[in-house]
Amino acid sequence: MQNNNAVSEHYVHGDLLKSIKTAITKLGKTIDTVSIDDLAPVDEFHIGGRLATENFFSQLNFRQDDHILDVGCGLGGASRFVANKFNNHVTGIDLTSEYIETGNSLTSWVNMQNQINLKQENALSMSFENDLFDGGFMMHVGMNIENKDQLFKEISRVLSTGSTFGVYDIMRNKDGELTYPVPWSSETSTNNLATIDQYKKALTNAGFTITIINNRSDFALSFFKELREKTKSNGGQSPLGLHTLMKDSTPIKLKNMVEGISAELIFPIEIIAQKK
Repeated sequence: MQNNNAVSEHYVHGDLLKSIKTAITKLGKTIDTVSIDDLAPVDEFHIGGRLATENFFSQLNFRQDDHILDVGCGLGGASRFVANKFNNHVTGIDLTSEYIETGNSLTSWVNMQNQINLKQENALSMSFENDLFDGGFMMHVGMNIENKDQLFKEISRVLSTGSTFGVYDIMRNKDGELTYPVPWSSETSTNNLATIDQYKKALTNAGFTITIINNRSDFALSFFKELREKTKSNGGQSPLGLHTLMKDSTPIKLKNMVEGISAELIFPIEIIAQKK
């Protein structure tokens, strides 16, 4: 049985909002002048960051004023991006209370609290009524959730008929042991990778029709290569980035994940589906 506390505890920073405030000060910004673009290096906690987000949402075709569900929203970076770009109202959910509290603060910094509401919720048992949302997405979430069948059935329950749902997750390609820690897990007990076929089956059983599947491995490896080169040329890390979230464990977590992608044990995959 999945231990939700262990999953949530993996992501706890302890003083995250203060760390972000310190970093934006080093960038010459304040909470009154920071923008969603300034925050992107820390609040888009998935492979490829803002570049990946832009590619992902270009395929989802959310309509203006749609009410969108962000499953596993983290700090809400993707929620703020889609709300800003497409004028959506977004409700984000996450298990980790520190992420929700920090994310709502970041949302207020950029004056988007009228469009975005982040709540601590369990994706397997949400408090929302049926057919509430006009669309939804999850980015790098399923790796922590064992019961994919229940996950997608619950998401299907709260989405309206005909709505689009997008998944951008790391999935297992073949058997083999990962080296830990990785960004989503420090040990096997909180690592719940599944294959594309398992995702497809769970989505289909939940009432979705799959329309697009994209393998983003080449993009991922190119992204991390460019990130290393940029860090080297700049003489070190930017004040604000994934290291703000993962602290001293950042280099080893990223290294282990990239090695897993390079060895074709895992790969980042986009799946776009429609609720029947």
